[in-house]
Amino acid sequence: MITYIARRLGQSVFLIFGAITIVFLVLRVIPGDPAALMLGSQATEEELAAARQQLGLDDPLWQQYVRHLGEVVTLDFGESWRLGGDALGNVLDRLPATVTLAGYALLFTLLLGFPLGVYAARHEGKLVDRLVSYLSLAGQALPSFWVGLMLVLIFARILGVLPGTSNGTPASVILPAFTLALPFLGWLARLVRNGTLEELGKEYVRTARSKGLSERVVFNVHVLRNTLTPVVTVLGLVLGNFIADAVIIEQVFAWPGIGTLMIDSIIHRDYAVAEAAIVLIAVFYILLNLLVDVLYFYLDPRITLETV
Repeated sequence: MITYIARRLGQSVFLIFGAITIVFLVLRVIPGDPAALMLGSQATEEELAAARQQLGLDDPLWQQYVRHLGEVVTLDFGESWRLGGDALGNVLDRLPATVTLAGYALLFTLLLGFPLGVYAARHEGKLVDRLVSYLSLAGQALPSFWVGLMLVLIFARILGVLPGTSNGTPASVILPAFTLALPFLGWLARLVRNGTLEELGKEYVRTARSKGLSERVVFNVHVLRNTLTPVVTVLGLVLGNFIADAVIIEQVFAWPGIGTLMIDSIIHRDYAVAEAAIVLIAVFYILLNLLVDVLYFYLDPRITLETV
C-alpha cells in the first residue's frame, strides 16, 4: 500500500508540474499588458517600462519561467499588484467560500441523486424510471450558466423566495449549490440505477434469496454495499469538478469564492493571483483522485495492488 501511494504521489507531482507550466504559458500569451492595467492609460512609456521591470516582465520568457518554478516550489506565487499582499494568501482567503459551495452541492447530489437512482432501479421500465432518466439527461445537457440564470429569474425575481446573489445568509447558497450539483446529480442517479440493476442480476443475490433472506436485507445489506464502489469513484471526481466548475457558477451568482477571484485576476492580468488560484484547483483535483484510489482498497476487497 505504501509503495502504491508513493508511486501515485510521484505521478501527482508530475501532473502538478504540468499544470503549473500550462498555466504559466497560457497567462503569458493572453493579450494585455499588466503594467498598463496597473498604471492606467495616462502612464508614460518610462513609467510602463519601470513597472514591467519591477514585475519581471521584461525578462525573456524562459527566465521568467525558471524564476517562477523556483518561487512556486516554496509556495511563493508573488505579490498581487491589484489586491496587495501575498497572492496565495488572497486565494486562501476565498477558499472557504468555494469549499462551502462545493460541500452543499455534494450534499444535494447525494441526497437527491442516490435515492433517485435506487428508486428508478426498483421500478425498472416503469414511468418513474423513464422520468428519472429523462430528467438526468436534461440536467447534464443544459448549460450550467443558463440554469443558474433561470433559477435566479424564477426564485429570486419572480417568486422572491430565495436570494439570487450572495448576501451572507445561509439561504444564499441554495441556488448556486443546486445549479452546481444538477449535472452531477443526474449522472449519479443514472450510475446508481445501472449499478443497482447490474448487482441485482448477479449470482450472490440469487444465493441470498435462496437462503430465505428478506428482500430488504438482500437489497440494503448486499446490493447497496456493492453499488458503493463506483459511487465513491464518481463522488471523488465530482467533488474535484465542483471546485473547478465553481468558476462559472460563482460568476453567475456573484459568489465570493476562488472562481470569481480567478476571473477578475485574469481580466486585470494579475498573474500571481490567477496562477495561485488555478494551481490550487489543480492540486485539489489531483489529490482527490488519489484519495478515491486509496479508498478502493477499503471498500472493495476484490481490488488488489495487482489490479491497479
